[in-house]
Amino acid sequence: MDNSKIAFISTVINQELYQKSSQLFPENITKYVIDGKNGMFGIDSICYMMKKLKGTGIEWLIMADEDVLFVNPNIVFSLIEEMKAENYFVCGVRDGGVIPNRYFSPFLINTFFSIINFKELELIWNEKEVLKNQYINENEFREDLDKLNEAYDVKSIYEPYYCFYFWLRRKGKKILFLDASAPFPDDKITTLVCDSNSEKLLYHTWYARSYGNSEKHTKRINSVFKLLQFENSNVSKPIVFKHKTFFLTQKIKKFFRRLVMKFEKITNSNSKFKENIV
Repeated sequence: MDNSKIAFISTVINQELYQKSSQLFPENITKYVIDGKNGMFGIDSICYMMKKLKGTGIEWLIMADEDVLFVNPNIVFSLIEEMKAENYFVCGVRDGGVIPNRYFSPFLINTFFSIINFKELELIWNEKEVLKNQYINENEFREDLDKLNEAYDVKSIYEPYYCFYFWLRRKGKKILFLDASAPFPDDKITTLVCDSNSEKLLYHTWYARSYGNSEKHTKRINSVFKLLQFENSNVSKPIVFKHKTFFLTQKIKKFFRRLVMKFEKITNSNSKFKENIV
């Protein structure tokens, strides 16, 4: 496999945690970071990623948050081979029905970890089209969900980034859903993700924002590091992207949205007042 065509990207909120967890990431591939400290995450991060990585020659893109701790990082390469062979476009863990703390859509993945066919994505990418897909139709996706052990909501549009995966599914792109579980009796939060052969791939510890700030979550995440015999000896040097005006742009958008809402409220009130007079 030509690793020069594979890249790794993280949207990072907690730099301290990233400096540790990134030492467990797959080696010998280019690493990118989107600085998320200005509030960029989810669908905004995906759209920004497409702008920054366009034309880089990436064929497969691994996406993982800084609270993902890899157990066997090289499994990602065998997953890519499986996805090629079976024509899967993206892989990841269902956002409902699989793990106790996520009970939303069973038809889509959570973005904490995924691998995507970036070469094909780049060919079909249309941001405006993607953003119009934040909805679900009755009985739109026909899947046997009977084997799912946890709660889920087939009508969920809980996460704003769902539009991206709804868009992919409506274009006929296949998702390889990975197995996941809550493996620790004393830690109901951490998720273990396995590949199609039930080999341990990674732990997702969740609560990246709380690492170094909350004693409870810092202790819990550090206990997972200890399981991996983490030595903390290497420092990752990724290529970093930061949208310098994102925070300001979002504030301006929110301001104008509020103005529009107030205007609509005043207009509706005036209309009702006129109706009552008549």
